[in-house]
Amino acid sequence: MTETLTTATTAPTPEMRHWVIKEIEAGRAPDQLLKSLIERGISETDAVAFMTSLLETRLEELKLRQLARELPADDLARDVPQPIAIDWPSRLTALDREVEIVFSLDHPRVVVFRNLLSDQECDELIARSRDRISTSEVIDMESGATRSDAGRTSSGTAFLRGETPLIERIERRVAALLKWPYEYGEALQILRYAVGEEYKPHYDYVDPAAPGAAPFLARGGQRVASLVMYLNTPEDGGGTNFPDIGLEVAAHKGSAVFFSYDRPHPITRSRHGGMPVRAGEKWVATKWLREAAHT
Repeated sequence: MTETLTTATTAPTPEMRHWVIKEIEAGRAPDQLLKSLIERGISETDAVAFMTSLLETRLEELKLRQLARELPADDLARDVPQPIAIDWPSRLTALDREVEIVFSLDHPRVVVFRNLLSDQECDELIARSRDRISTSEVIDMESGATRSDAGRTSSGTAFLRGETPLIERIERRVAALLKWPYEYGEALQILRYAVGEEYKPHYDYVDPAAPGAAPFLARGGQRVASLVMYLNTPEDGGGTNFPDIGLEVAAHKGSAVFFSYDRPHPITRSRHGGMPVRAGEKWVATKWLREAAHT
């Protein structure tokens, strides 16, 4: 026997989502549920969009469950940086700076920080990078070398760990914030996105079974987390999106988005991308973290 939705409404609500999920699990057909939503006063357009989104989400959940069942028995989760517990505070002291927490999600593990970098630090990183950037590349998983890729259209450069007092101060602040050893961090990468440039959705870890993975993994093991720090606020666009969960983080100067992945597998739901810049430009500083000391 299925439940009856008794509350009149003109827009989908969390309670309605819960009701629809229970009805689907009870075997009720989607077209019948769509009709019920319309009868409750929701426009056909909103009802179709709501049902489509809900069914896509449920399909993704089922896919993830299947992926989990297919994981090898010896595929164990890795330790990952953990800046905050589930009952997170509103502020943290990261070495020399008080950082605000504005958003936290458990799975995938995503945390958005505000005030991680000062305006002066952002401006100096951009100034030091502008004359040394070149076309961004990706790792060729067949050879282990790097190559250009149509899905990544930015320009960038990298600073050696601790290359300047500014770089070392930021890197040690990040290490303190994320509770992860300073030596486990890769070189700080600075990226510039002009109008129309983007980085299509991808994972930051590498496939350990790929032919070109060995040289990468020999220098500190697998990546386990990423931190994207925004050095300016684009005039329009340029956010970081997580398409598997329908989340987009806006790019705001001095803020950052952190996400971790405890194994190199889609079950982590850590696929993300840099959205196209629609006006102005976007500058970010990216810090990737390994499971061991990076050389």
